[in-house]
Amino acid sequence: MAQLAQPVEPFGEVNVHPQKDGSVEVVATILMVPEVEGARTGLALDASISMKGLYGVSRMVGGGIFAKAAAAGPPNLVEPVARTMAAYLAQFSSTQKCELVYWACNLPPGQAAGNPDLAGAGVEPIGSVSADEAEQVVVAGPKRLPWGGGTKLLPPVKHFVDGVFKDAPWAICVFVTDGVIEDLPAVKTYCLNFGKQIASGQRKFVKLVLIGVGEQVDESQMEELDDMFEGSGIKDPDGNDIDLWDHKLAAEMRKIEEIFAEVVSESTVVAATGKVTNQAGAVCKEYPDGLPAMLRFKLPAGSTAFTLEFPGGSVVQDITEGLGRP
Repeated sequence: MAQLAQPVEPFGEVNVHPQKDGSVEVVATILMVPEVEGARTGLALDASISMKGLYGVSRMVGGGIFAKAAAAGPPNLVEPVARTMAAYLAQFSSTQKCELVYWACNLPPGQAAGNPDLAGAGVEPIGSVSADEAEQVVVAGPKRLPWGGGTKLLPPVKHFVDGVFKDAPWAICVFVTDGVIEDLPAVKTYCLNFGKQIASGQRKFVKLVLIGVGEQVDESQMEELDDMFEGSGIKDPDGNDIDLWDHKLAAEMRKIEEIFAEVVSESTVVAATGKVTNQAGAVCKEYPDGLPAMLRFKLPAGSTAFTLEFPGGSVVQDITEGLGRP
């Protein structure tokens, strides 16, 4: 299933799945910030060595002229973005706090014991910050030096899921990275088991969002996580398909609200009625009893766009990008 890079507003995501018979399955979400009782939020920032430049940390060491050069080094590009995201997430949390951590950093001295497989397996808390506190929080990189030599995602996932938010009724955690995830199979195995625990009612839902920055991110890995529950048949106690992961590329994000693009469900109604047609005007789906925030419909063969009509307006979404057509 292909996800359109920049869907037309008010869509948060539009996923296009061409079928063998020429028809096209579409799953689209309408961008909104849901209200979830007891929600908790977390933000994890990649602190591997490749991120040093983005934190404004000079690679130059020593004293004299080198110290002067380091003082006049590159700007910290992570801090203002982290402050904005943490402040936003804090307002959504029931505690009015966002749990902020570094990940992919080194473990405390002695814990790695020279094991290269543990490089970049550390998680270092920054703090639990309110929206006001987030505007002043210092985000300059981990205190535990040297910087991490690997990018392992499972430790921060477990930090939130099995630790900070273990007893939360619902949570969303955002992970920011600039590189390749080194422990992807372990992450998928853990998340599959976690999804089954949610399905059986043993655990509460935690939404995980991976945001890639820079040119070194492996989007195929991000998509693999995003789609790992597709076709699994694993459903939550309410009968909804479980979908733990979503992914975004920072360069393509227009609004911070997009981190909630996959949080909405088909039971969330955003308008009294609605209708979907293709570019030829053929009616493909009607919603007489309420337009949901998550739409699932099929377009007939030859469709290149669809129109969503709702009381007071309409919006046209081209899907040729998802069909691999120019």
